[in-house]
Amino acid sequence: MGSEIETEVIHSWSAPRSLSTSLMYSFAQRDDTEVLDEPLYAHHLKVTGVDRPYREDLLSQMESDGNKVVNNIIYGPGGKKYRYCKHISKQRLPGLSDELIKKGKHFILIRNPLDILQSFDKVVPSSFHELGLGDLVSIYSELCAAGNRPPIIDAAELQEDPEAALRGLCEDLDIPFQASMLKWEAGPKSVDGIWAPWWYKSVHKSTGFSRAVNYPPAFPRSLYELLEQSLPFYNMLRCHARQKRYPKLVKPSLPVPANEKILVWVGDELLPRDSATVSVFDSVVQGGDSVWEGLRIYNGKVFKLEEHLDRLFDSAKALAFNNVPTRDYVKEAIFKTLIRNGMFNNSHIRLSLTRGKKVVTSGMSPGFNLYGCTLIVLAEWKPPVYDNTGGITLVTATTRRNSPNNLDSKIHHNNLLNNILAKIEGNNANADDAIMLDKDGYVSETNATNIFLVKKGIVMTPHADYCLPGITRATVMELVKTENLVLEERRISLSEFHTADEVWTTGTMGELSPVLRIDGRTVGDGTVGPVTKRLQNSFKKLTEGLGVPIPTYQQPA
Repeated sequence: MGSEIETEVIHSWSAPRSLSTSLMYSFAQRDDTEVLDEPLYAHHLKVTGVDRPYREDLLSQMESDGNKVVNNIIYGPGGKKYRYCKHISKQRLPGLSDELIKKGKHFILIRNPLDILQSFDKVVPSSFHELGLGDLVSIYSELCAAGNRPPIIDAAELQEDPEAALRGLCEDLDIPFQASMLKWEAGPKSVDGIWAPWWYKSVHKSTGFSRAVNYPPAFPRSLYELLEQSLPFYNMLRCHARQKRYPKLVKPSLPVPANEKILVWVGDELLPRDSATVSVFDSVVQGGDSVWEGLRIYNGKVFKLEEHLDRLFDSAKALAFNNVPTRDYVKEAIFKTLIRNGMFNNSHIRLSLTRGKKVVTSGMSPGFNLYGCTLIVLAEWKPPVYDNTGGITLVTATTRRNSPNNLDSKIHHNNLLNNILAKIEGNNANADDAIMLDKDGYVSETNATNIFLVKKGIVMTPHADYCLPGITRATVMELVKTENLVLEERRISLSEFHTADEVWTTGTMGELSPVLRIDGRTVGDGTVGPVTKRLQNSFKKLTEGLGVPIPTYQQPA
């Protein structure tokens, strides 16, 4: 027997049936590693009183004092450089020494409950407690809080590409990879716990990590509720796991970093950004069936809130939405979202109503939407999206506004699709947006905004027949009158925009945005014109005083 040395401990934490025994066998093949199979199992049985067929034998053969196990067995002297300890998460009970977590190298092995439950249920009746996924999340959180964030490996990665997964794990643990980890002999092992005859029959037949079955059997309905309870814990850990099969795309940086940690209202609750999702059965997913509004926040007030809500509810009624939330409920959701995010200025809300979840996904009939509408309040820190000082550039899209401004569902969807196609044309031309013409070749709007021009002191804008009658558009039209300027609302040709003295666009997201170039032609003298500046100033003054106050907001001194 070799001399005893100080051994570095590697802790593996997992739920049952997560390929944890296969991984233990893998580490047992290393020439520098000794392994311990669930050293805390006897302590767990003694403290919890859980019954197992092998309970008495186990308690008589293993140390059941948890702290003695930690101090004398897990962290005791050894004969090799590393000691690999396979732990089941539920076996870490209160009262154990803090040294268990503070010392050694730790990693977490996870597996989709969909793949665990059927196998587990054959040996012991499944329950959330028995699976221990909640305990696994607690262990992860405690390790992170101690400044020792553990690597996470998904069993699916071990099955798909064992060598890549093991090399990655060894890299995370800062130990050398050994090719011997990929194979072992079939049959029982000297390192097995005495419970092996009950739990290890399948792994004893293996000689390495085998690929997952492509078409596993039907999932039992009797385990469905337990799957629902367990999946969120697995998914929480999985998002931090090392993945080789489906590498994560590089996470793009947000234009406003503060939006990384926002709360979003979905249905009837506020959720963190990454948890803010809708059901795949929702009509917005199945058929793009929703209505939405954009609102801006200025100085603790929601600008034009009532007008936007009028249009939202008119749209929902026109599309025959049922079980629409009340106006007061929507307002309350808006205010709660803003207050909880601390957004009282320079921010924007995307307010959406979907028709809601379907009971049957075939067909577009609203008769299948029996759950009621889904309300979404997405508030973000967002300055105006265009350069309202230096101006923007437009090009004319070949995509036409073929349908009149109409809330009929098919026509509305066609207009939205055309907006997207026009925006793509604008992007390809390196322009900020694209002008869209109506079916007769007259200017309608841009893909995202309404549009105005000035010629010889007269302000003009297209009729709202083929464009959205925007709320900012209406506000600016009133300001034109207030400023004693002449306003004409009529059909306008593209050449009139090419030869205009001034052009600007209007929209909730952009406010008043001066246009300095259209289709390569300079607008006016290429600078922001006097009428544009005058109306920008008037609009700014209006936003400073007008709006529905957000409860609890206090104006800074």
